[in-house]
Parts: sequence; structure tokens; C-alpha cells
Amino acid sequence: MTKYYDILKAPIITEQSTKLIESQNKYTFKVDRKANKVEIKKAIETIFNVNVLSVNTINVLPKFKRMGKYEGYKSAYKKAVVKLAEGQKIDAFTI
Repeated sequence: MTKYYDILKAPIITEQSTKLIESQNKYTFKVDRKANKVEIKKAIETIFNVNVLSVNTINVLPKFKRMGKYEGYKSAYKKAVVKLAEGQKIDAFTI
């Protein structure tokens, strides 16, 4: 059971992801980089007790950042956009 909680890292709550929730019932998560679509689907269905219709994944590359004389990169991560069945929702995203 703890394996599913290791796959999902955090929800991504931005202006664009909020519009996806309202218009298309799609939720966005930051997930483990080694997780595949089947594992992500099982984790979300088990943790939130919902039906997942589709999973789209995106590998977000590291972004170059500079603070004064210091330079570096932001961490790379994997993002999953999950479409739920009609009439279902995840309460973690509601404010």
C-alpha cells in the first residue's frame, strides 16, 4: 500500500491546472520519474477511490536559474495529467 503513496509526490495547483479541472475534469500531479501510466492509474484509483479514464505524462526538463552570481538548475520531474470519469472529483484540489 505504501508503494502507491511513493508514486504520487504532490498535486500541481496552478491557474492552468485549475482551468483543466473545471472544464475537462483533468487533475495534475507531480509523480515519480520511474512510474509508468499503468502504475499512476492504479495509485490514483486506490488512494482517491475514483475511476481514471486516461493518463498523460510529461517529462519536465531542468530549468536554468540564476540568483546574483550563483547559477544552477531546478530539479527535473515527471508530471501526470489524469482524466476522471464524469461526475467524479478529487477533494484534495478543492479550496
